[in-house]
Amino acid sequence: MVARVKTVAFQGIEARPVDVQVMVAPGKMGISIVGLPDKAVAESRERVQAAIHASGLAMPPKRVTVNLAPADLPKEGSHYDLPIALGLMAALGAIPADAIADFMVLGELSLDGAITSVTGVLPAAMGANSLGLGLICPAECGPEAAWADSEMTIVAARSLIQIANHFRGTQVISRPEPAVRALPANLPDLAEIKGQIVAKRALEIAAAGGHNLLIL
Repeated sequence: MVARVKTVAFQGIEARPVDVQVMVAPGKMGISIVGLPDKAVAESRERVQAAIHASGLAMPPKRVTVNLAPADLPKEGSHYDLPIALGLMAALGAIPADAIADFMVLGELSLDGAITSVTGVLPAAMGANSLGLGLICPAECGPEAAWADSEMTIVAARSLIQIANHFRGTQVISRPEPAVRALPANLPDLAEIKGQIVAKRALEIAAAGGHNLLIL
């Protein structure tokens, strides 16, 4: 059986759809990831296995192959952890495969099964919405994703167990409300920088106008 989960690959701010295919088959126990993954994606094997174990599931004594399609598109970042884990859980029958078929998924996993925040959630949410899909993302990123569309289905979870319980119907994860992430209180102050008059002036103008900056 091949379980499929949708996620994205980022090219600049563009979110391109990626099909995560997970197959459990007879063979030497372990996980192999193919489809042009970078180092962070390749390391997903260890995080996914640890998170699955911490969530109370046993890895099958079989070979797990993960294909990230299209295979000629480079895959970068840690946000592939969650789609790979959910694909494996679907292949093992821990969650219904059809339950996650209408979602785009992204998120990084901790070794204890917690889902940690990732970058690019808003472009991913906008891409998912354009395809008529919902979004599964880390709880910390939920308020950001909610800006994409007020009617879009968003499941912002804190752990793999929460997602499993949500789709089993034993725990309902409410849709997050749009919000701006609060800034930390101990931000650096430009007054502490000596000199660099032109650079500081450029930062002040960009901040005042709400403009972006490209740092070279």
